[in-house]
Amino acid sequence: MNEIILVDEKDNQIGLMDKLEVHQKGLLHRAFSIFIFNSKKELLLQCRAANKYHSGSLWSNTCCSHPQNGENLIEAAKIRLQQEMGFTSEIKPVFTFIYKAQLNNNLTEHEFDHVFFGEYNAAPKINTNEVSNWHYKNMDEIKIDLQNNPQNYTVWFAKIFDKVKKTIENDFFEIG
Repeated sequence: MNEIILVDEKDNQIGLMDKLEVHQKGLLHRAFSIFIFNSKKELLLQCRAANKYHSGSLWSNTCCSHPQNGENLIEAAKIRLQQEMGFTSEIKPVFTFIYKAQLNNNLTEHEFDHVFFGEYNAAPKINTNEVSNWHYKNMDEIKIDLQNNPQNYTVWFAKIFDKVKKTIENDFFEIG
């Protein structure tokens, strides 16, 4: 059983529950999303593996997941980045947000999401059980494609993209 952390709207832990059950019931839970940029401020996107239990074959941010009970959030995020994308990077917390969205397979994503930024300038060594493809892409190009082809992206990426883009453009986060 893969338990994830249930939280209230202030990110206080209120329990643990099986990941699939949490998504079936649409309960608020702790998550993280990592956005890795290269030195040209291009975002490293991943295409989720087709066999994922939700949002398979959709483009998304570099890495995302759920910390396990008792794990340090930043360390959990770094471990998952290594597992999915095959590299490590220093990451910094940038902001948090809460969202709720219907997914395929009658699942609901309802997350208190911790957003991290980092930098990496090489090709990842993807875990093909998690990721089917990747590329670095200019934020303006992503915005246009997201507007024209929203069905190609995960719901959480679509919800957060504008805030991430604005943060990068306004240098609220200094890469490197």
